[in-house]
Amino acid sequence: MNIAGESLSGKLTIYIDGASSGNPGPAGIGLVFLDGSKIERNKFIGYKTNNQAEYEAFLFSLSEALKLNKRDVVIRTDSELLYRQIRGEYKVKDDKLKRLYKRAQSLIKRFEGFRIELVPREANRRADFLAKRAIKDKR
Repeated sequence: MNIAGESLSGKLTIYIDGASSGNPGPAGIGLVFLDGSKIERNKFIGYKTNNQAEYEAFLFSLSEALKLNKRDVVIRTDSELLYRQIRGEYKVKDDKLKRLYKRAQSLIKRFEGFRIELVPREANRRADFLAKRAIKDKR
């Protein structure tokens, strides 16, 4: 699932989504990387809540961007909770999410340019499909 060998250049935009069947339950992440070309990835991530899956998608997208030596990234999500927590608008109360949040903050500091955008679900359909497909294929 590593995309480090694939060709991407310039600013990187990544649509992300996490899904859980059962909440908690089997979970997957879906990502669409865009910067002139389009690369799609999905991954089964085990037994998680939906919010944990959203964070896992976020963390994976940042890690992959760093592997690609990208220093300017835009993350697009339809998760209002993730969006508002990363922006500091909502407190992170759940202990498991706190650990994921701390990892996210550490990764964000490694970018010269970072932006997270909240998009409507319709704009994030492909990442959603990929996340749900990961659950279906790996269950």
